[in-house]
Amino acid sequence: MASGDFYTHDRPKNPQLPEDRPRGGRPGDPALAHHPMRIGVVVLIAFLVVLAFGIMLFP
Repeated sequence: MASGDFYTHDRPKNPQLPEDRPRGGRPGDPALAHHPMRIGVVVLIAFLVVLAFGIMLFP
């Protein structure tokens, strides 16, 4: 057996498997939908960070 045949002798003719967790997505995919409160949560966290720095810097 040649060295190139060692890994291929027991493999199927088409060794490609379908991807079980495809990356990306299709348009309209629910995984790509934006959460409606995302901006609100970001603004709330930014406000809390600014408030915390304000309390630390100007007690």
